[in-house]
Parts: sequence; C-alpha cells; structure tokens
Amino acid sequence: MTAIRVKKLPVDPGPAAWNALLPERTAAVTLEEHITSDWLVIGAGFAGLAAARRLSQLCPTDKITVLDAARVAEGPAGRNSGFMIDLPHDLSSQDYGGALEHDRHLTADNRHAISFAAEMARDYGLDQTAFTHSGKVNGAATAKGDKHNRSYAAHLEALGEPYDMLDATAMEALTGTSYYQSGLFTPGTAMIQPAAFVRGVAAGLTSNRVQIFENSPVRELSRDGSWTAKTPNGSVTAPNVILAVNGHLNSFGYLQNRLMHVFTYASMTRALTNAEVEALGGKPLWALTPADPVGTTVRRIAGAGGDRIIIRNRFTYDPSMEVDAARMAQVARDHDRAFLARFPMLQGVEMEHRWGGRLCLSRNNVGVLGELDKGLFAACCQNGLGTTRGMLSGLLASELATGTASDRLTRALTAPAPTRLPPFMKLGANAYLKWQEAKAGAEL
Repeated sequence: MTAIRVKKLPVDPGPAAWNALLPERTAAVTLEEHITSDWLVIGAGFAGLAAARRLSQLCPTDKITVLDAARVAEGPAGRNSGFMIDLPHDLSSQDYGGALEHDRHLTADNRHAISFAAEMARDYGLDQTAFTHSGKVNGAATAKGDKHNRSYAAHLEALGEPYDMLDATAMEALTGTSYYQSGLFTPGTAMIQPAAFVRGVAAGLTSNRVQIFENSPVRELSRDGSWTAKTPNGSVTAPNVILAVNGHLNSFGYLQNRLMHVFTYASMTRALTNAEVEALGGKPLWALTPADPVGTTVRRIAGAGGDRIIIRNRFTYDPSMEVDAARMAQVARDHDRAFLARFPMLQGVEMEHRWGGRLCLSRNNVGVLGELDKGLFAACCQNGLGTTRGMLSGLLASELATGTASDRLTRALTAPAPTRLPPFMKLGANAYLKWQEAKAGAEL
C-alpha cells in the first residue's frame, strides 16, 4: 500500500487581481462526503482543467472529479500574466531560443496547446476578453535589448516564423511611452484574462460527468488497489489520478531536490480616469514581454474592469513556497519605479492590487510528465509558462493515461528528467537572479 501525507500547502501572497475584476460567484462547492470516480484530477489550474477536458473527450462516459485547494482562479492560474506564447520562451536562458529542430517541435507543441485552449473558449462561450489571438511585442528599452531582439528575429527567420520589427516611433504609438527603442511583434501569442478563462472553462466543464470541488485540498493520497484522496471533509476513490499541481508535486513526495520554486510578482493600477487615458495615449490593448528574460512585462487592458496597466517583474527563489510581507513591500517599491520610468505622465496613479505568483522550473528546462506510480500520472513543472505548457502537459497526461499515442506525447516522454539541484541552491539562485536583474538595466 502506498500512503502519501501532504503536510503543507503553498501560500499565494496578495489578492488574485484578475479574479477581483470579475463578478462575484456563488459559494464554492466543497467535497463533503466520500465519492467514487473513474478519474481524479488534483488541481484546477491550466493543466488540471486541460486534463479534465481531454479525459472528457477520450472517455465520454467516464466520471471525472477535479479537486482544488482554493477557489478556481485564486491560485497560480488566476495570478498569471496571461500570455499564451507559441514561440520558444525559456525564462532560465540568456536567450529565448534554442536549436532549430528543437524549437520547431516546441513551437508546434505550443500551438497545439493554444488551439486546444481556443477550442475550449469557443465551446464554452468565452468572449475575446477571456481569450484572443492578438500577438505580443518583445519590447527593447536599451541598445542591448534591441540587439537581443534582432538576434531573436534572425532565429525566427531561420525557423520560417513571421515577425515585424517596430521602431521607437511605432512603439510609442502603441504604448504611449517613449521608453522603448524598438520592438519585435510576433502574431502567434494568445492573450487571456486568466481568471475569466479558467472560471469559464471550469463552468463549461461542470456536468453530471465532471465535478469540480473547490476549497478541497488533498491532505492524504493512498493506493490500495485504487487511489483514495482525502480532503478535510471528504474523499475520492478512483483507479487513476492526474497530479496537476506544478511545484506542489514536492509536497506529495515526488522529485525532491529537482524542482525550483520561484515567485514572480505583479502590480495592477486602479482604473485610469479619462484624463489619464488621454495623457497616456497609445492603444487601449497591448501586451509586452521584455527583450531581457528577467526584465519587466507590461500589459494594458480595457473593459468592464476599466483601463488599467499591469507591471510584472522580479523573480525570487523560495523553496518554502511562500514569501513574507517584507519581500512584497520591497517588490512594490521596485514596481513603482518601473512603472514611473515608463509612464511619467501617470504620476500619482496608484496600484490597486499587488500579488505574487508561484512558478516551478527545472535546471534543464524540462517538465514532469509521466506515470509516477501505478495509475498516478504527473502533469507538472511548467518552467514559468503555465498557460501554454500547463495546457499541453494536462492534455498529454490524459493521453498517456488512456494510451492515446502521438508524436507530441513521445517527445515529452523521451525528454530527460529534471536534473538535481546543487547544494546551497537558495543562496546561489537568488544571487544569480539579482545578478541577472542588475545586468538587465533599463529592461527591468
């Protein structure tokens, strides 16, 4: 008999701001009894919801149960910046791209995941605020960033991928600020309102065959023939389980000393006034990733929640999977500096929401997809790209569990395992991140 006790849960700092922009929901449905199911999915983020959707397609008469420790969209999925990126985007690298053949396969796999998300958005009636194929810009604030973008453009040229180079004038027309020297636009990224997307998918999935229980953390997982997951007030027994918990996989006892737990941080302004919108100028909707991978990501959104700007930067390594108030206060000061450097015309605009989001990375930038134990499958370690790679790992884990073959699945299964972390990893990782941020200069 296998018995796993989950002693602690990760802590998500600050509010899930994207969720705060949406209407209030009815009370959560929590698990309050013992039930049986054909499939159990643990985690209702991008990976878990994709797994449940794919299982519902492959096993149309099976009962599927999804458990989440929080409310849908309150965890990491609802704290995401909302970029579903199709092209190579390795946050742990000096550059986004890699070897050509590897990147061609990676791009094809990412686009498969984005198409899967688009299909869900269509089938569940999500609007363009929740999901839209709008593309994104890699913004360069420095000559070094511009050089990086041109190098990346050459890589895209070799891959046969379309792009547009934007000069400083075009960047100002887009963003309203003269901060950026140039930009690299690529059309394949889908932009989402993360909370609206996962809430919409969860609502669309829920049926007499698919049940989603919120505020129902798994405290114990054991196998005696079938698997049984115990929550504070109930339990689920199922022959097959998919763990879609990203770095929380360590809490279940798997891949110890192989996963890096990293936080990144974001701030969202209050809704801009009409006068502030006029002073800013630019387009009402745009999405910008930094030319330097550790630089500042910026989004401008508009809609029912008002015209707002989101700033995201800073990465910290925190193996405890939680951060303290002092860290959040320091990051807040960094965000305010980055915001005012880019938007001096918005002096006096306050940040309404500040939050942190958990990432899971491996040193060699590979995910965790496979069968951990009989009937126990993992769709974890998204390497900072929870939207696209989470979606992909969830659907591939379902295909693995049901014996559904594909070239994508073969590529995932033949990838190397995450490499071991060296001693003194926390000290070394945070020193490295600070060094990278210092080198990023004005890109941060």
